[in-house]
Amino acid sequence: MITEFRITNKDENPPARGIHSPSRWISTRILILLSIPLFLSSCATTNLFETPEIRGEMVSDTSAFAFNPEYQYQIRRDDKISISIWDHDDLSIGSLYGIYNSNEVYGKWVMVDARGEIPLPQYGNFRIEGLTVIEAKDTLKHIYSNWVLNPIIDVKVLNREITMLGELKNPGSFLIEKERVTLIEMLGKAGDLDFYANKRNIKVLRQSGEDVQIASIDLTSSTDFLSRNIQLLPGDVVVVPSRKNKEFDKRVATVLPFTSIATATAVLMGTL
Repeated sequence: MITEFRITNKDENPPARGIHSPSRWISTRILILLSIPLFLSSCATTNLFETPEIRGEMVSDTSAFAFNPEYQYQIRRDDKISISIWDHDDLSIGSLYGIYNSNEVYGKWVMVDARGEIPLPQYGNFRIEGLTVIEAKDTLKHIYSNWVLNPIIDVKVLNREITMLGELKNPGSFLIEKERVTLIEMLGKAGDLDFYANKRNIKVLRQSGEDVQIASIDLTSSTDFLSRNIQLLPGDVVVVPSRKNKEFDKRVATVLPFTSIATATAVLMGTL
């Protein structure tokens, strides 16, 4: 007797368990790649003074920033003043000729008050606001000649500052002792430009009454006289903005580890 055995196979080539189709694996990678630019663009930042409102306020006349060899600083309210009279510490305020040097550590200064005045020993209130240092010296020599024969007087302003901000190696506020200082000198004091500094769009802000003057400097232009010779004054603020690719580079450095993990995960899922 012949017995017939019939072997039936409902599925000739059953898929292995856990294996995903190639199209699904490719789709996963595409989704990962497409999410990268979305992540990079979602946290974009804006540089200072590059908004349309500020651009509209920028002055076109930059003659106010040109180097002026005749410039002399005029003493203002809230300035810290030291007055040194040779061999007369009793008449001095922060004497340079005494035992100690004149500086804030010893409190040897007087501030110009809201009326533009300072108190002088043996004299009383003296209006100093609006005078240059030379004019203040000459006036004080005339005043103290009543007590001192041929007085030797030195006047210093202790808090003349320029503020340097942005893409600099050492940003901050810097005291200036010279009567005249240029942009290049102050960039040197701030440690030079950083790697991501935008050399084509450096901003200098200057208070002029109720208005603020703004100059845009291109340090890459060899023919730009202003960029080489611009004069900074006490109270000026210099802003060095970032290049546009700084934020992109930072985002890429942040997202790369995550994309590597996601890609590796997708590969593992495709091989299971």
